[in-house]
This record gives sequence, C-alpha cells and structure tokens, in this order.
Amino acid sequence: MFTEKFNTPYTAAPFSQIQLDDYIPAFEANIAHARAEIDTLVNNPEAPTFENTIEALDYSGQALERLTSLFFNLNSAETSDTMQKIAQEVSPKLTAFGNDIALNETLFQRVKAVYDQRGSLSISSEQFMLLEKKYKGFSRNGAFLAEDQKSRLREIDTELAQLKLTFGENVLAETNSYFKHVTHSEDLAGLPEGAKEAAAALAQSKGIEGWVFTLDFPSYMPLITYADNRELRKEIAIAFGKKAFQDNSHNNTEILKKIVALRHERAQLLGYATHAHFVLEERMAQHPDQVKSFLNDLLAKAKPAAQREFAQLSAFAKEKDGLDHLEKWDGAYYTEKLKQQLFNLDDELLKPYFKLENVLNGAFTIAQKLFDLQFHEVNTIDTYHPDVLTYEVRGKDNDFVALFYADFFPRKGKRPGAWMTSYKPQYREAGVNERPHVSIVCNFTPPTPSKPSLLTFNEVTTLFHEFGHALHGMLANTTYPSLSGTSVYWDFVELPSQVMENWCYEPEALALFAHHYETGEVIPQAYVDKIKESANFMEGMATVRQLSFGLLDMAYHAQIPVIEDVKAFEVAAMHETALYPDVTENCMSSSFSHIFQGGYSSGYYSYKWAEVLDADAFAYFQEKGIFNKEVATRFKDTVLSKGGTEQPMALYKRFRGQEPQPDALLKRAGLL
Repeated sequence: MFTEKFNTPYTAAPFSQIQLDDYIPAFEANIAHARAEIDTLVNNPEAPTFENTIEALDYSGQALERLTSLFFNLNSAETSDTMQKIAQEVSPKLTAFGNDIALNETLFQRVKAVYDQRGSLSISSEQFMLLEKKYKGFSRNGAFLAEDQKSRLREIDTELAQLKLTFGENVLAETNSYFKHVTHSEDLAGLPEGAKEAAAALAQSKGIEGWVFTLDFPSYMPLITYADNRELRKEIAIAFGKKAFQDNSHNNTEILKKIVALRHERAQLLGYATHAHFVLEERMAQHPDQVKSFLNDLLAKAKPAAQREFAQLSAFAKEKDGLDHLEKWDGAYYTEKLKQQLFNLDDELLKPYFKLENVLNGAFTIAQKLFDLQFHEVNTIDTYHPDVLTYEVRGKDNDFVALFYADFFPRKGKRPGAWMTSYKPQYREAGVNERPHVSIVCNFTPPTPSKPSLLTFNEVTTLFHEFGHALHGMLANTTYPSLSGTSVYWDFVELPSQVMENWCYEPEALALFAHHYETGEVIPQAYVDKIKESANFMEGMATVRQLSFGLLDMAYHAQIPVIEDVKAFEVAAMHETALYPDVTENCMSSSFSHIFQGGYSSGYYSYKWAEVLDADAFAYFQEKGIFNKEVATRFKDTVLSKGGTEQPMALYKRFRGQEPQPDALLKRAGLL
C-alpha cells in the first residue's frame, strides 16, 4: 500500500488501514524502489543535464519519503514499544540508503558535470538553488573522501541515527514513568480549580483516589506555578530536571557524549573544524564566531535587566514569605504572584477567554484576513487518534490549498512539547501542483468533566507559533519538493512561526477570538492592556534563559569536545547566564531533545536570531496596519510561498526593503 499514491480523499494517509506489521516490508519495498530509480538515473547513457540528473534526483524516492515522514511523525505523536523497535530497525536501513546515494561516485560525477557548467546553463534562480543544494548534498556528505573515510562516515551516520532515537525514547520513558500522587487536599492550596480537576481526572484514569500530577506540561506547569506547598514544588521540579539523568537504564549522559563525539569526528572527516562549522555553513549566521558574537551581544544587553529582575523577585519572596534564597522551584511561583500584584493579572483570570476551539478559529480568521485562506473541518479524512482534527484549506477562489491536521492534548504515546510537521510536501510535477498535508502537534490543557480546554496565554502563543510554521508549509508554492515549505535555512524557519505570535497581543486580533467560554463576552480592554503591559515582565530573565540554551548548544558543538562530566560541562557552559543556585540532581542536557534528538544542533540560537527578524517584520505590519493586505500579500509572496528557492536574506529584504534592525527586538523586549 505504500508504493503507490493512496486511494483516499486528497491522497491522505490511510492511518486506520496501516498495521504495525506493514512497516518493515513497506520500508524494504520502498528502499528497493528508490534504489531502482537511482540506478536508472546513474545508468542513463545520455550526457548529464539539469533535467535528467538534478531534477530527476529531486523527484526520486517520493514514496519512500512519504512513508518515512508518516512513520516518524507517528513515532513522535502516537508511539508504542513496538513502534520504537521498528524505528530502531529501519533507521539504520534508511541511513545506509542515504549514504549509498551521497557516496555514489558515478551519481556524484553526473551531478558535478552539471554543476561545473552552472555558469552557462539557462536555468531559473530556483533551479540554480536546487543545483547548489544537490551538489553540496554530495560535497558536504563525503563525496570527496577516500574509500576508507567513506566507510567510517557510514558507520558514524548509522550509529548517530540510532543514538538520537534512543535519546528521545529515554526522555519519553522518563516523562511517562513519573507521577506524583497527592492524597491531602491541603497540599494543593493555591492551585486553580481547573488544575485540581484535571489532576483528579488523571488519578481516576489510574484507578486511584486523590490527585495525580505528571511531567507533561499541562500537569506540571500549574503545580510549579501555583502550589503554595514549596516541598511539593521542589519535588516535581527536581523530577522534571533529572529526566534521563538518573542511575537507571534511561540515563542519557553517555549517549549524549557519544553523539557529540561522533558529530565532531564526522565534521573533521569532512574537513570542518567542528560540527558547528559544518552546520553553520548552510545557515544565515554562516560561522560559529558570528553566532557566539550574536548571543553574547544580546546577553550583554539583557543580563543587567535579568539581574535587576532577579533581585526584585528575591526581595518580593523575602517580603512575602521570608524566603532567604530563591530556588528554581520558586521562580514560576513568585513570578506569578508578583505579576498578579503589579498587573492584577494571572492565567486563571485570562483562561476563560481562551477556549481552545475559539483560539483555533481565531488563528483561522486571522489567516483568512491576511492570506485569504478558509478552513473547513472535515470528517472524511482518516486520523491516527480520535483527538486529531482535520481541515480542508481553500484559497479565495475556492482552490484547494492544503490538508491541515491538529493534535492538541497530551497522552502516553506522545512526546512532550509542540511542533509542526508535514505528511506530504508541496511540489509541481508534470503540470500538477501537488498540495501539502501539514500537521501541528501540541500538549495543551485538556478538557475536564466540567470545563472545555481553556488555554493559558502561553499556550495561546504556542498555538499561534506552530500555526505560523503550518502556514509556511500550507502556502508553499515551489517546483521542487526539497525546496518547498519549511525546507529553508534553520535560522530562517522560525520567522513565520514567531511573527504570528505578535497577533496574540493586539486588541484588534484578540477581539476576534478571546470570548468568555460561558458568557461570550469579549475579553475586556483592561485585560488586553494588562497583557500588553505585562508582555515584557521578566523579559530580561526570559531572554537570558533562552540565550543560555544557545550558548550550551555552542559549547557542545563549536569546539573540540572534552566532556568528562556532562553536569560539570553544562554548569561551566551556562555559568555567565546562571541566576538561580544550581540543583545538584538536575541536568538539562540529558533531556535537551532539540539538539540531541531533533534538528537544532548548532542551531538553537536561531530562535533568538529569528526574533530579530520577526520583531522587525511585525514593526512593518504595525506601521501599515496589522491586517494590511498589501503587507500580508508581500509577506506571503516573498517569504511564506518561496520555501528555500532563494537565499533567506534576499527574500527578507524583498519583503522589508532593508535588512532587519536588531533595535526592533530590543525595543519590543524593553531592553533598550
């Protein structure tokens, strides 16, 4: 069933028809099919041309690509022990196949023959980008290596693929294995009713009396933010911070050290000083020195504000509860209390105005106003879980734009966090514009027996963030699959997502969706003013925290790694950003999935890098009007639809008319 287009509406994935036993035979069949396509290309007796080599290569292996995205997306959103075993089995097969292509000398010579003629070829800018990408795909992945080095590269890639999978499995296992059972109601003093109700429902689902809290964000965050019981906060904070850093079979420290060492060896094998040098060659930042300079410049501007805020928070905790030393499990609690005192605003006051369905429809309405998109919920599209919603997305002429999946609540087989992904890319082939199938996956506060899903303001901005990524995928309009949608430089990919968050703070946008779930009343202007007023509250500390992750990433990847003790290495790397006392039992690195499982190694800085872009881009919207059609159309035509068809800065300058100004970010963050 995986070798042909699915016989379903929009060729959507037929999830309910797929059995776990189908996967391994399907991978074997599709790898064989893709291999045959490459053999045909390699053995073509005609001289290499852009069409018969570069284009043919990009369109090859589509069935395998589709199967791979389907399987690994499910392995993140709806996994099981069996699925994880399959992942461990197929991952080396996929790595070996990828290496077979990257290290195929005859294929490389065909690609190089076309690349060497690039000055005289009559091709479009998109075709030129594809040619460069394909050539670099070989040159940056071992095409010029000697045979023994190629052999070692294969070994490294196979081992890395398995280590990254195991790293993620360990984090998920640790998240799933912990729960805190509370039996006395007085221990829950300070917690909102909704959080208590959700904890009671969790206890009931486990067949026990009382309340249960887990390390899933919708369960963990209310406890750490509102519980007056400091010991309870401490216990769950330490449990959260020591995921995969315990003396058990899920410990990630040795795995992490191996990943870092293998990445470094791989980079050196390919002629690069470090893994970061290798990665950043294909990023807007280009070089580790530029990343470090960017992070340290921001740190110099944010740290004084962060230190003032920490002193203010410490003084508040001392005055309120006689606390002499602020610990990590006190941060969210006293920040929330101080915020309430200063702004008379808290999440519990706001949540009734942020019913999930309303927020989602608000995102749809904003996309309609900006980009002429219409979202229609459909029940004819197969899903992998009853929670998953499906939408048909159409343009202003009722043309089909995309399929959109949304999966919002935590469950056992789903990894933590929030992400956007794709089940099918957009591309053009044989005169047909194949439209994308895009999904967002989150872990939001679920409904309770008495209340619908009511989001915290942070969850509202998360939804808009992932929806921004989804728009980047949905509005893709390129020719080649490998340049489509979010297939852009990693430090550019966060621009569409982060710019969308800005609408959450605008009264004109909030009026579209922030309605009280019981009365229908629009969020009061006083609350909107407070949201805007408090937007920069503790922004210095938040910025320094984010910079600490970027600096830790660089410490692992931008130097020759000497890591005897992961914890000691982490403490040293984050020393300049540390505000709270260290917690001996905790280590962030062992569950830092972004850089050790996901695609953010040497790229975590990109969140802040893209914030500079998004602050500057949104300043343009504010200048012209947040629903200004001309600016929105320009953003769609120069950024959202273009994918990786041109250099990101060229696209950005075409949209904005200038390079981004860092002052826009500093001004928005209140750090100027």
